[in-house]
Amino acid sequence: MSTPDAPTGSTPFYRQLSPTCGLRVSPIALGTLTFGRGEELTHMGDLDADRAAEMLSRAHEAGINLIDTANLYGRGVAEEVVAAALKKLDHAEDFLITTKARMVIGDGPNDGGASRWHLLREVDRSLARLDRDHIDLFYLHQWDGQTPLEETLETMDTLVRSGKIRYYGVSNYMGWQLQKALRVCEAHGFVKPVAQQILYSAYTRTAEYEQIPAALDAGISTQPWSPLNMGLLTGKWRRGQQPDGPARLKDGTGQEMRVPDWDRLYDVVDALKEVAGRHGATIPQVALAWTLTRPGVHNTAVAARNLDQLEDLLGYAALELTEEDRTTIDRVGRPEIMYPHWHQADMAGERLGAADRDIIGTIGEQVAEQFGARG
Repeated sequence: MSTPDAPTGSTPFYRQLSPTCGLRVSPIALGTLTFGRGEELTHMGDLDADRAAEMLSRAHEAGINLIDTANLYGRGVAEEVVAAALKKLDHAEDFLITTKARMVIGDGPNDGGASRWHLLREVDRSLARLDRDHIDLFYLHQWDGQTPLEETLETMDTLVRSGKIRYYGVSNYMGWQLQKALRVCEAHGFVKPVAQQILYSAYTRTAEYEQIPAALDAGISTQPWSPLNMGLLTGKWRRGQQPDGPARLKDGTGQEMRVPDWDRLYDVVDALKEVAGRHGATIPQVALAWTLTRPGVHNTAVAARNLDQLEDLLGYAALELTEEDRTTIDRVGRPEIMYPHWHQADMAGERLGAADRDIIGTIGEQVAEQFGARG
């Protein structure tokens, strides 16, 4: 399968970041977990500025206009590498940059959290490392249950109105936490978040219980991080086959990843392989293409260790999944039916709303299969 270059002229390639904002972004953002070597997440890679520039140049050729980074990645080293790499390119101004803060990045009592003090300091530090006067999209990287939400969101409102950030979103929030944030913004007249960034893939689909329906209902877009599920969906992990060495699966702390259901994982990988065979594609390309077809998903963040990996991922753009393809993947990867989802699908199916139908409607098919359709 050939890898397409950047689209030209009027094209549907670029997507609106969210129904609630006008920024247009590429379907994938280039993640930077592999950029630099710092004190955090160093197991992901160690691309220096020269190799990062090569990666960004190829991404630009393919139409990617969004870079995803965070103050946590190497404790700021990834942001520094992004800035240094962009200085080597003639088209640096074409890129939008996403970064994040809230995670613990030091030993001090205020070196983490979503307090006004921490967020204002970290935005200024990120701007300095990125060598820019604004951040295009800023994510609150995690929930903070101890800082008053009014304080956090007033700080975000201040940052938007000051021009230091253009838009903001939330990351790794539960559905009720996202909805609470929106209610606080409405009550106080604060600028609202426009997107959520969460873990979501063909294997990890628990976001379908609450996070995605909550976002759909609110008109908030979803940007999955790690659509290849930290490498689980690359095709390297198969029944009776697990790689050793640098490819071994790690979580965000560098520890061995806990996989709760290996059999289900293998079933998903087998389904991805089956679909890939129909199209002459690769398993990562299919996993990425599937993610971008999901309700509420406007773009997704992916990272690569080298140009070969990036080139393979870019092939997703030439892949159009059929309904049969999507069904093949959906059926083996669907999450377990939980209460009250099965109860609503079974007992209230005639009055599901739009957000309900996108997710609960799918669960309703499982209810019908397992328990019989209610007449």
